[in-house]
Amino acid sequence: MATSGTYTFNPSLGEITLYAYNLIGLRNTSLLQEHLEAARMAANMLCSNWSNRGVNLWAVDLVSVPLVQGQKTYNVDLNTVTMLDAYMVIDNGNGQPIDRIILPVSRTEYASYPNKDTQGFTTTFWFDRLISPNPTVTLWPVPDGTSAQYLKYYRVRQIQDAAFQNVTTTGTFQTGTQVEIPYLWMEAFAYGLATRLAIIWAPDKVQMLKPLADEAYTVAAEQNVETAAQYISPQISGYYRP
Repeated sequence: MATSGTYTFNPSLGEITLYAYNLIGLRNTSLLQEHLEAARMAANMLCSNWSNRGVNLWAVDLVSVPLVQGQKTYNVDLNTVTMLDAYMVIDNGNGQPIDRIILPVSRTEYASYPNKDTQGFTTTFWFDRLISPNPTVTLWPVPDGTSAQYLKYYRVRQIQDAAFQNVTTTGTFQTGTQVEIPYLWMEAFAYGLATRLAIIWAPDKVQMLKPLADEAYTVAAEQNVETAAQYISPQISGYYRP
C-alpha cells in the first residue's frame, strides 16, 4: 500500500475558513470581504473560548524570573491566562541549584498575612489577574537574598492571534498563517468555526453543526492531558494505637 510518507498537513487559517464555509453551504467563489472579516473575528473568539475551558498543553511554557531581595511583587506577561506549578530555584554558586515547590494562595489568604514584608524563604505565591498595566505575582515570605534565587513557573498563555495573510481579490489564499493548534485539534477548530459562522450566514445549519463541534471538542480535550499516573491513598496509620 502506497502512503504519502509525510506528516506536514497544517492548513492555514484561510484554508480552514474555506472549509468551514463549505460546511455551511457557501462556495469559495461566493465569499466576500465581509465573510473573511467575520471569519477572522470568529476564529479569535473561538481561541478565547478554548483558553477559558482548561489547560491547552501546547500553550504551556516555563518562565524564569530573577528575584531581588526585598521585592515581593513581579510583573507577569499580559498574555498569561493562568499560572500552574511554581517553584523556587536556590543557587548557592556550587553548580547544584536546588528547586523547591511553592504553593498558590488566594487574595483572601494573602490579605490575612499580618506582615507582608517579612523576608525569608518563599513558600507561597498570589497571582493577581489584572488587565492593566500587567498581571502580577506576589511572593511570601519576601525573598531575603541570602543566595541567588529565581522564581520559575509553568503558565498557560493565550493562543496566538488567528490572522489572514495575502488574500487575493477572488477570495483564494496564496499563502497564510497557520492557527496555533496541533494536528489533533484541527477538526474541532474547523467545526467550531463553522458553527460560529453558521450563526451569522446560515442559521438553519447551526442545529446540525453544534453537536458535531461539541463532539469534536470533547474527543480532542480527552486526549489533551498528561499521561502520568496518579495514586491517591488514605493515610490510616494514625487510626491505630499500639
